[in-house]
Amino acid sequence: MATYVLVHGAWHGSWCWGRVAPLLRARGHEVWTPTLTGLAERSHLGSDAVCLTTHIDDVVNQIEFEDLRDVVLVGHSYGGMVVTGVAGRAAERIRHLVYLDAFVPSDGESVTKMIGAAGEAMVSGPDWRVAVPPPPLGDFGVTQPDDLAWLRAKMTAHPRGTFTEAVHLPVPLEQMGFSRTYVLASGEADRGSLFQAIASRLRGMPAWHVTGLPTGHDMMLTLPQELASLLLSLA
Repeated sequence: MATYVLVHGAWHGSWCWGRVAPLLRARGHEVWTPTLTGLAERSHLGSDAVCLTTHIDDVVNQIEFEDLRDVVLVGHSYGGMVVTGVAGRAAERIRHLVYLDAFVPSDGESVTKMIGAAGEAMVSGPDWRVAVPPPPLGDFGVTQPDDLAWLRAKMTAHPRGTFTEAVHLPVPLEQMGFSRTYVLASGEADRGSLFQAIASRLRGMPAWHVTGLPTGHDMMLTLPQELASLLLSLA
C-alpha cells in the first residue's frame, strides 16, 4: 500500500482534501493531509515570521516524525512550492512527486518571482504586511453554488512571507531519484494560465510525465473521483 502526503495550496487547509482522502483510504492506502502554519485550523499561528521555510518544515517534520517512506508527495497550486522544498530535503523518502496545477520552481525562485509584476502587486497592499486575503472565488475554477459556499466559509488569509521567500534546492528536481508527474487543470477557463505554461515547458522534458483533468483549478473539489483514480494510478 502507498503512503500519500497531500499538501494544499494558498488560502486552503487540510479540509480541501475531504473528498479525495477517503477515496484513497478506502483502497487501503495511508493518507496524511497536513495543514500549513497560519492557515485554516492553524490560522491562529499566523504571523510575519511565517515563511516558505516554515511550510516546508511543516511537511518535512510530518514525514520524518511519522517515519513515512516511499511517499507519494502531492502539492496543489502554491503547495508546489512547498513540496519542491521538501524534495530538496527529504528526497530519499519520496517515491513519486506530483504537482496539481501547481508552481514548479527552480532553485532561487519564489511565487512573486514566478508571477512577475502581478505577484509583486499581490503582496504589496498596505494592510497585507502579514497575510494576503483570498482572491475572487472565480479564480479557483469552482462553479457549483454549494462548493462556492464551502470555499467562502473555509478559506483564510495566507501568510505573506511564504510568497516572497525563494525555494532552495541542492540539485535540480530532474536529478533526484523519484518519479515526477504534473497534472494540469485543463478546463476551458484555465487555458492560457501560468500553470498551462508550466505544463507546456515540462512536456518537453523526458524526466516528467504531464497529464491533465478537464476541470478548473481546485480539482480536488470539482473532480474528486477522477483525481483519486489518477493518484491511485501513480502509487
